[in-house]
Amino acid sequence: MKLPLNAHLVDASPLVYGCMALGGDWGAAGYTEADIAQAHAAVEAALDIGITLFDHADIYRGGKAEAVFGELLKRDPGLRRRVRLQSKCGIRFGDGTLPGRYDLSAEHMLRSVDGILQRLGVEQIDILLLHRPDALMEPEEIAHTFGRLQAAGKVRHLGVSNMHAAQMAWLQRALPEPLVVNQLEISLAKLDAIDAGTTFNDGQAHSRPGSLAWAGTLEYAQQHGLQLQAWSPLARGAFSDAAASPAAGVVHEIAAAHGSTASAVQLAWLLRHPARLQPVLGTGNAERIRACADATRLQLSRDEWYRLYVAARGQALP
Repeated sequence: MKLPLNAHLVDASPLVYGCMALGGDWGAAGYTEADIAQAHAAVEAALDIGITLFDHADIYRGGKAEAVFGELLKRDPGLRRRVRLQSKCGIRFGDGTLPGRYDLSAEHMLRSVDGILQRLGVEQIDILLLHRPDALMEPEEIAHTFGRLQAAGKVRHLGVSNMHAAQMAWLQRALPEPLVVNQLEISLAKLDAIDAGTTFNDGQAHSRPGSLAWAGTLEYAQQHGLQLQAWSPLARGAFSDAAASPAAGVVHEIAAAHGSTASAVQLAWLLRHPARLQPVLGTGNAERIRACADATRLQLSRDEWYRLYVAARGQALP
């Protein structure tokens, strides 16, 4: 499998484990031994199927996802050598009279990274992602801040999340080294980034306006060797029931033909794309994680890929 040019800076494993489900309830003040046990089972399941990159964000479970993972690292010192750590900053929840907002200022980035490192109990994370595009972000300020974090040994590489091609290019012009990751929502239920390339010169582009903003994003990533990661790759279970929709029926038909599962087919569909999308698994259930292992062995044909794509679109291609 051909990997992106910068794959060695990210992780060569086809799948990523997203840790948003770890840490107990969002609203609870702390985590329990049961939460730690659940996190341990999920992490071990991910390692068992070859995953070594673990994705966090400073906001997940109010910081408890990182804190629980940090507890696992503390209890098993050898675990840090087996994993690569990725986290995100930039989203701020509403507080007091202030609304929910995005913040990629130097002050917030520096404070966020220190919090991430403290909760994880590590001195450095491998990749820091800018979680959402801040309307007030300044590329030069971000580049300077990343330089400070890198020089201090707190962050190795920088990436983004939920940014389109123009935003990546605008930010990249100020950075001394390449962005290594962009994490987008892509699945059979979220086709905007792919539709942007197949319908841009047709009236369908206007009937599917969500795709217009993503024009050139997949191509930019491939051109610049940037790894694309797909969050919510299983579309929150939209295709788990064969009777749920005609597209779900196609997913299950192809799964049966390969002696595999609907989850594996959906992930294999992403892996089949030339951008070599890395699906980010978000379940906290260890058995569901293990059920995804078949995705890396499942080789979809070109015809199967298009059957799934067109069925999921619910509309013939132009």
